[in-house]
Amino acid sequence: MGEIVLAAKITHVPTMLLSEQPGKLQGCRQQAIDGQREIMRRAREAGADTVIVLDTHWLVNAGYHINSNSRFKGSFTSHEFPHFIQNLEYDYRGNPELGDAIAAKATEKGVFTLSHQVDTLDLEYGTLVPMHFMEPGDMPIVSIAGWCTVHSIESSRKLGEAITEAVKESDAKVLLLASGSLSHKIWENDLYEANNGTFTISREFNRQVDLRVLELWQNGEIDTFLKMLPEYAEYCCGEGGMHDTAMLFGALGWDKYTGKGELLGEYFPSSGTGQANVIFPID
Repeated sequence: MGEIVLAAKITHVPTMLLSEQPGKLQGCRQQAIDGQREIMRRAREAGADTVIVLDTHWLVNAGYHINSNSRFKGSFTSHEFPHFIQNLEYDYRGNPELGDAIAAKATEKGVFTLSHQVDTLDLEYGTLVPMHFMEPGDMPIVSIAGWCTVHSIESSRKLGEAITEAVKESDAKVLLLASGSLSHKIWENDLYEANNGTFTISREFNRQVDLRVLELWQNGEIDTFLKMLPEYAEYCCGEGGMHDTAMLFGALGWDKYTGKGELLGEYFPSSGTGQANVIFPID
């Protein structure tokens, strides 16, 4: 029987890639990189052999979608930030059977979900950036669209449930990653340089709410957080509508989850947004 052995909410900011390159930004995101490497270390220690990524850079406008290719290989340049992410080489295994099973379970719950094996369906950088640093090696990857424009938090919660059910019926030991920011109000273009935008948050209100959310997670007050999730996503411009986060907690049992989040490294602002790596242990 399969199981989710570790879960985390993670950052995927492009400056993590610039942080490892010579130049003025070298080293600027080292603590975030170290946090992701520690997540993978703990996942391997817990027996993980598969990674599922809930990717808020994969936008979908109808239904839910899973990239279940058997192999992902290519070179990625970001359309959003071509000056940040260029020619990022990748080569990972996939797990079509698990992707198909998740889609079937979700659809049974009334959440229409399609699993795709299409060679030209590429991964987005919400998956590629963390995988670059976590180095999954032979671990297969399943990527699920998390930028859901016309979807409800409730249906994303059910998709999270479907993930857990499908994993339990498999033989996979899963590291589950919700890849997306906390608040996500990127600096207005005309204000970016004047406000040192790469290293600052665009709204103090968002920073304060982010810090409160982290406090709730670390205190194990998940039920309280879930009650505020829809408004948090709306008022603080949660990345992808924070559907990755709804899926994550749906997979963990929603308000029945009794674990406490562990912040790895520091909360940090990036291009106006709020970022963190937070582990959610599995009892």
